[in-house]
Amino acid sequence: MLTTDSHPAVLTAIAEECAALGFEMSCDTTTGQLLRTLAAARPGGRVLELGTGAGIGTSWLLSGMDAAARLTSVELDAQVAAVAAGRLGADPRLELVVGDGAELIDALEPGGFDLVFADTWPGKFHHLDQALALLAPGGSYLVDDLLPQPTWPEDHAAAVTALVERLTTDPLLHATYLDCSTGLLLATRRP
Repeated sequence: MLTTDSHPAVLTAIAEECAALGFEMSCDTTTGQLLRTLAAARPGGRVLELGTGAGIGTSWLLSGMDAAARLTSVELDAQVAAVAAGRLGADPRLELVVGDGAELIDALEPGGFDLVFADTWPGKFHHLDQALALLAPGGSYLVDDLLPQPTWPEDHAAAVTALVERLTTDPLLHATYLDCSTGLLLATRRP
């Protein structure tokens, strides 16, 4: 995917469609750049994105992937997913799934992914063990939105704290909390 000023060229068009829909939950530039870097580190890699949204994160992942890599991305909201499909759906490396992320996680074979980006509740706040089981040895798992946000439900801070604790103490993972962007945690499955 071509980039302009080190950004995927399609970002402006997706952002305009997001604004028209009132969708404000796309990943930010720092997270996107990290996604591109992680995807580029996996030539021919299998990538899973849980929470396509309108395709901002998806476009960053695609911009880092080589021609042999494959990305499966799932989004529950069909209207928002239609933006991603319209802007990115022609890319043969991409499989867009409109549906429940938990159902997709349950249907996938363990150990099949080199990178999992969990940007929605399934695979992050529930179905976490199942999502982690999808990682191949040496595979990376990234979550965002770990810093307090005004849109968080009242009890969400406790869930975030528990998630960070769970990931940073898992004996099968090497994990690093990154106090940047919206709050990131990157974990790698031990070989």
